Amino acid sequence: MLRPSIAHPWDVSPAEARAIQERLRVHVRAMPLENPPHTIAGVDVSVKGKRSRAAIVIHEYPTLTPVRACTAEMNIPFPYVPGLLAFREVPVVLRALEGVSPLPDVLMFDAQGLAHPRHFGLACHLGVLLDLPGIGCAKSHLWGQYTLPGERKGNWTPLMDGEEIIGAVVRTRDRVRPVFVSVGHRVDLETAIDLVLRCTTRYRLPEPIRQAHRVAGGTVKLPFPVEQVFG
Repeated sequence: MLRPSIAHPWDVSPAEARAIQERLRVHVRAMPLENPPHTIAGVDVSVKGKRSRAAIVIHEYPTLTPVRACTAEMNIPFPYVPGLLAFREVPVVLRALEGVSPLPDVLMFDAQGLAHPRHFGLACHLGVLLDLPGIGCAKSHLWGQYTLPGERKGNWTPLMDGEEIIGAVVRTRDRVRPVFVSVGHRVDLETAIDLVLRCTTRYRLPEPIRQAHRVAGGTVKLPFPVEQVFG
C-alpha cells in the first residue's frame, strides 16, 4: 500500500488548506537529481461532473516508450478554488499511484510547482508527500512575471516573483505557445527544463503529460496496458 512520508487531512476548509500549504512548503528541495532517471511518469486528472479520474503513464527514459498506465476514479473531494488544485486532485492521484510498483524515478505534472502564489503547487505538494522528484509543466500561467522567450524550441525566460526565480517560460516547439516549467521537489530548475525539452517530440506538451492527458480522458484506445485501481 502506498504510504506518503507526510500525511494531512483533505476534508478541510480553504483557509485550512492554505495553512497546510504554508506549513509544508518548507520541505520542498530544489536540487540536482540524485541519479539519472530511467522512468518518467506523466500525471494528469480529468473532471466530469462530480467525478475525477487520475492517470499515471510510465515511460521508459530516454526512449520515451510508454509501457504502462494506472488510473483511478473518485468523487471530487474539494471545490474549485484557485491556488488549491492539489486538494481537488492529489487524493485521486494517490489512489492511482497505489497501482504503480516500483514508483517512477520522476513525476511530471500538468500543473504548477513553485510557480504558485504560496510556492507550493500540486507538483510540490505530491512530491513532498511522497518524497519523489517532481516537475511542474503547466499549459497556462498562474503566478509570476515574465517576458516571452524567443520563437525557437529551447528558448526560455525566467518566471519571477519579485526578485526570486520561481520557474521558466519554455518554448517546446518553434513558434508555438510556451509552457510554464517549475520545480516540484528534489529537482532543480535547469534539470526540469532539460527533461521537459527532452521529453517533447512532435507536440507542445512533453510526451509523459500528453499521454497521461489522453488516458485521463478515457476515450482513446492506446497501445499499452491501462489498469484501473479500485478502492
